[in-house]
Amino acid sequence: MLIVLHPDVTKPQQDLIEDRIRELGFTPHAISGAGRTAIGITGNKGAVDPGHFRLLDGVADCIPVTAPYKLVSREVKREDTIVDVAGVLVGGPAIVVMAGPCAVENEAQILASAHGVAKYGASFLRGGAFKPRTSPYDFQGLKQKGLELLAKGRAETGLKVVTEVKDTETLAAVAESADLLQIGARNMQNFSLLEAVGDLRKPVLLKRGMSSTIKELLMAAEYIVSRGNKQVILCERGIRTFETMTRNTLDLNAIPMLKSLSHLPVVVDPSHGIGIRSGVLPMARAAVAAGADGLIIEVHPDPDRALSDGMQSLNIPMFAELMREVEKIAHAVGRTMHKMPEHQRSR
Repeated sequence: MLIVLHPDVTKPQQDLIEDRIRELGFTPHAISGAGRTAIGITGNKGAVDPGHFRLLDGVADCIPVTAPYKLVSREVKREDTIVDVAGVLVGGPAIVVMAGPCAVENEAQILASAHGVAKYGASFLRGGAFKPRTSPYDFQGLKQKGLELLAKGRAETGLKVVTEVKDTETLAAVAESADLLQIGARNMQNFSLLEAVGDLRKPVLLKRGMSSTIKELLMAAEYIVSRGNKQVILCERGIRTFETMTRNTLDLNAIPMLKSLSHLPVVVDPSHGIGIRSGVLPMARAAVAAGADGLIIEVHPDPDRALSDGMQSLNIPMFAELMREVEKIAHAVGRTMHKMPEHQRSR
């Protein structure tokens, strides 16, 4: 249920309403919107009787919420959520681009990547320090050293850092270095990790599991938001289908569906979505045309020698072309490209 408050509700009145919700054994979640303040209720197993609240001072209306993903639903919050990641707004009118290698390999590689993607308009440096891999024999990342190199890339370019959190044991170390915490596809339903990042109150990029439905992605986001962290960005990164010509099938349907069902911003990963270097640019254009709020692109200074995902990584000139092409689509659909302030750009 969503309790809509009067525009002139006082803090004591709101506190009384929230206390009443707790008395009934439920949890209140205050939600501020452009035209209204409301309180979402979680913890109920069935419908909540609106009679408990209608006569309380400050209550304007009680609205049933039918979606099981209550707090991330459009029913609860009509306005788009804009996530502020260290000053970069994700979910607003500007398309935000995150770019960099799949894995941090060494200092020269990550700094060349950082300067290259910064030069052509990225706002975030992506790179894996802790790498969950299908095979235990594949490169697992530089771990703490990788985090230090990402921080050096940020210091030299002004880019924000997004990197993957593999488990709760390394969460504190990653959170100390990263501006945006990425929950990878393999961890989308790692509920202990979802709860931990929910408690942390740091922006989260939540990737869709490779065999997960849209509803399951939204329920995973609900785990994070229900713990009090409202700074969640959804990421469509391709799903497994019967098709074998591409690594995954980029589900462009998910973009308008997520935008209609949820108020959270949506970023698309065309690199994993198709898994073929030549297909990344057209899929990036398509994602922006379909309404994505941002892109996350794998870029490596020498993709053919990459230790991870080289087949889907762009080199720097290819990334420059992608940015030029995506900007055309952004303008065509009435949006702009996010630009880092000049004093923060690569120097």
